[in-house]
Amino acid sequence: MVEIDGLHWYAVYVRSRYEKKVHQLLFEHDVVSFLPLLETWKQWSDRKKKVSEPLFRGYVFVHIDIRKENIKVLDTEGVVKFIGIGRTPSMIAPRDIDWLRKLVREPDAINRTVAALPAGQRVRVLAGPFKDFEGVVVKEGRENRFVVFFDTIMQGVEVSIFPDLLMPIKGMEFSHEDSATNSCMAVEKHFLRL
Repeated sequence: MVEIDGLHWYAVYVRSRYEKKVHQLLFEHDVVSFLPLLETWKQWSDRKKKVSEPLFRGYVFVHIDIRKENIKVLDTEGVVKFIGIGRTPSMIAPRDIDWLRKLVREPDAINRTVAALPAGQRVRVLAGPFKDFEGVVVKEGRENRFVVFFDTIMQGVEVSIFPDLLMPIKGMEFSHEDSATNSCMAVEKHFLRL
């Protein structure tokens, strides 16, 4: 494992449907963690209820000194492993954590999560709650959608946004060939984690 000084954000992969439990257990062990939750309505045959669900199933984010707290995190019930390449956990940029915090504050704008970065024009958001986010525009019929992708966990979030708020990033058109290449790299990266 690589020696890294100081506190950094990392993603841990957890057992199925253990996200909330792991988040609570980490809190009880004085580990700073973040679990992006979205409130949604669930319909059962006899009732409708508002529930909080993880934005990304299977992931909890921790802010730790990897040299001092990795064992404490790995020993937490429900934690499977750190996300990374080989045995080296991948650091998550603080910007990505900030973006996740902003995303969960705007649940009505979120359409769905995606597991691959789609082809399309790379853009930056100019104003509004997602100001300075970067991502790819995808078109569905008459609608434009904006996808913010988090490479470290190979997950993205599709967001509804007014096209007037988006500015193309010059020289950053994302083609289907690039998408295929990145998808292959992403798949290789994912299997290295297992």
